[in-house]
Amino acid sequence: MTATRSAATSSSGSVATTTATGEAAATIHLPKTSESEQLLRIRHSMSHVMAMAVQRLFPKAQVTIGPWTENGFYYDFDNPDPFTEADLKAIKKEMVKIINQKLPLERLEVSRAEAETKIKAQNEPYKLEILAGINEPITLYTLGKEWWDLCAGPHVATTGELNAKAFELESVAGAYWRGDENNAQLQRIYGTAWETQEELAEYKRRKEEALRRDHRRIGTDLDLFSIEDEAGAGLVFWHPRGARMRLLIENLWRDLHFAAGYELLYTPHVADISLWKTSGHLDFYSESMFGPMQVDEREYQLKPMNCPFHVLTYASTLRSYRELPIRWAELGTVYRYERPGVMHGLMRVRGFTQDDAHVFCLPDQISDEILAILNLTEQILSTFDFRHYEINLSTRPEKSIGEDAVWDLATQGLIEALDRKGWAYKIDEGGGAFYGPKIDLKIEDAIGRMWQCSTIQLDFNLPERFDLEYVAADGSRQRPIMIHRAIFGSLERFFGIMTENYAGDFPFWLAPEQIRLLPVTDEVREYAAGVAAELQAAGVRASIDHSGDRLGKLIRNGEQMKIPVLGVIGAKEAESGQISLRSRRDGDLGSVAVADLVAAAGRANQDRSAGLPLG
Repeated sequence: MTATRSAATSSSGSVATTTATGEAAATIHLPKTSESEQLLRIRHSMSHVMAMAVQRLFPKAQVTIGPWTENGFYYDFDNPDPFTEADLKAIKKEMVKIINQKLPLERLEVSRAEAETKIKAQNEPYKLEILAGINEPITLYTLGKEWWDLCAGPHVATTGELNAKAFELESVAGAYWRGDENNAQLQRIYGTAWETQEELAEYKRRKEEALRRDHRRIGTDLDLFSIEDEAGAGLVFWHPRGARMRLLIENLWRDLHFAAGYELLYTPHVADISLWKTSGHLDFYSESMFGPMQVDEREYQLKPMNCPFHVLTYASTLRSYRELPIRWAELGTVYRYERPGVMHGLMRVRGFTQDDAHVFCLPDQISDEILAILNLTEQILSTFDFRHYEINLSTRPEKSIGEDAVWDLATQGLIEALDRKGWAYKIDEGGGAFYGPKIDLKIEDAIGRMWQCSTIQLDFNLPERFDLEYVAADGSRQRPIMIHRAIFGSLERFFGIMTENYAGDFPFWLAPEQIRLLPVTDEVREYAAGVAAELQAAGVRASIDHSGDRLGKLIRNGEQMKIPVLGVIGAKEAESGQISLRSRRDGDLGSVAVADLVAAAGRANQDRSAGLPLG
């Protein structure tokens, strides 16, 4: 396990690349903006340079906001005509001119009246709105003598500090003013900027690699899932091949939870609206909930969370301290309203299945239960080859509920569990939920990207709202500690992350089609059918290509579908009772007896191996 090491290394964004010959290339460090003061200045300044270039070329364009992002910068413009790809090239060329002029960027502090006068003189109505929301001191940054904008900084001293060969304008997208659909639609130009050309080249390489791994394309190419507009946005249709994989993931999840002392729950998809009033979701989460349904003169609501259902199950009978800890888990499908502009493949949808679990325990059981959750999390994630993690511990925010003593006990329990686990972590002071402290875990994928995945949260809110109790050893009634926990987060999102991590080249145990048999002639089809039946009887997902194509095309088709093992069957194999194997991971495996293949496939499924353990 390398979580301790990766917590230090992954924040840099550095990964080792591989050359065409398989040799390790030099690691190129690609820090995020938040990790580099110099990059922050470069990217913030580059956004101003871009805005100045835009207004030079398009005098009618009005500027709004232009912040840095973790990998670059953007600016939002209100321009009469849409920007084109040719426009981006012209804007970049103008930016290079500005950079080469080595113009100074200077900070000026002005009065509100002065700022208002300057803005009105430029006819920039968006800046007036921005000014209205700014507290003193009011500052602006000039770029040479020609251009300025309201800004708090920081920036480089002159454009001469910007590398004209280390930036790129990436794309144009629509954006609503202040993110409100009812406001004007603007055009957002995205860019990226680095200190060196080598960093830019590595950034582009990783971006191209990310496109190659895009789970939406792979999902279509491998016929795993789809989102059908006719049924509605953000609703996932699992095709047979994807559904097969999902079942394998769910079965693994269930087996490991039973082994870890959990029991499973199944709860409804809807509940009377009064439940969501009691839980607080209707007050604090209504914008993300679908509207109510009228049934038998009662209002019902699709569930956005599973938590209240588990709480009701706990409250269905009076519990004793001897029963605790109680561990309940559910693969529960929930429904949340996501705005049209933010949905993205499997990563953000409107109907998804959370791998929720809730642990009800005594105060002195917190550390042990958290440690057990961390162990289970590592066991599950490592099965899918996620072994490098970034851990964040979030503590009590200013606005929160619960007594100090309970918060201190809970936070200490999380810290103690992490220390016992030996995982390095960062502390996010005040970053916890209003109802309790939490641990968030990000996983690092094959190209160095970090994905928010698992979360462990302590909750003092729902036990209070639903008046949960247990009978303590002294006969008194006490509140249980409630722990929320998800390892995948959601099956859909995790499936998308996993697909991109493997680039669709799934390990043998997980592949929807494990072995495809390729009969070379019609005369060996009966033998191929017997081999397939024997493999299928042993639980192997085997198929036969009946297309009748030439062998070369049969192999190409199998490789395009990323089948882990292809079995070529000709007259020689049929006569000898063997099969000639080609593995995606290990190359030519030679001719193998059918019995040996069945045994090896069984071992691979049992051990969840990447390939076939032959020999």
